[in-house]
Amino acid sequence: MEKYILLGIIQGITEFFPISSSAHLVIFQKIFGITGQELGLSIVLHLGTIFSLLIYFLKDILNLFKNIKLILLILVVTLVTGIIGILGKDFFESLFSLPKPVAVALIFTGIILIFTKKIKNNLKDTINFKDALILGLFQGLAIIPGISRSGITISTLLLRKIDKETSFRFSFLASIPAVFGATLLEAKKIEFAFKTNISGIIAGFIFSFLSGIFALGILKRVLNKAKFYYFGYYCIFLAIFTLIFIK
Repeated sequence: MEKYILLGIIQGITEFFPISSSAHLVIFQKIFGITGQELGLSIVLHLGTIFSLLIYFLKDILNLFKNIKLILLILVVTLVTGIIGILGKDFFESLFSLPKPVAVALIFTGIILIFTKKIKNNLKDTINFKDALILGLFQGLAIIPGISRSGITISTLLLRKIDKETSFRFSFLASIPAVFGATLLEAKKIEFAFKTNISGIIAGFIFSFLSGIFALGILKRVLNKAKFYYFGYYCIFLAIFTLIFIK
């Protein structure tokens, strides 16, 4: 039970911190010896963090119905991400039990995050369709374990000269359809996970939800204080640790 609770906490924090939740789940499932249900467990824990998003951004989600352009922008992101996810589905899934490729992806994430250090003020607070298209492409890459979805998408928007507040909100609002859709597509694997340890799976879900709410609040504060790039150094450290110690 304790292993699943810890994995839930890890998922909630790392899903929203730009340090790749999938990479941490791959690594810690190896450490804890949880095998045969890697993808199914990962999907259940991701479902917990989806509920975190729905609660945290409830007001913004309700306001979407008053902003047709924003809905269209999110649809563009979702469509592009979905195409990449469907085309690369088998390849991406094969990486969920391979620590070495995950470490390489973490290094990529770290480098992108560190690049955001150079971003200056006077950024725009609106997103256009070109921004949405590019965001969809990079969000699609985040299906690879080790590439942080929040890290790569927020960084993409910041590098597109979108201000911190808009980048934070749009990144997560645009992620909801893609993450929820991916979860639905893998419903059978969720059923398999529940057959192995139902109490542990439920505990993991609950703690991923609670820690997700906490992580979103912390991330917003870190981003506003222009310390976002610090996470890049952590990603590179974790990648080196994985390459040396995780088999």
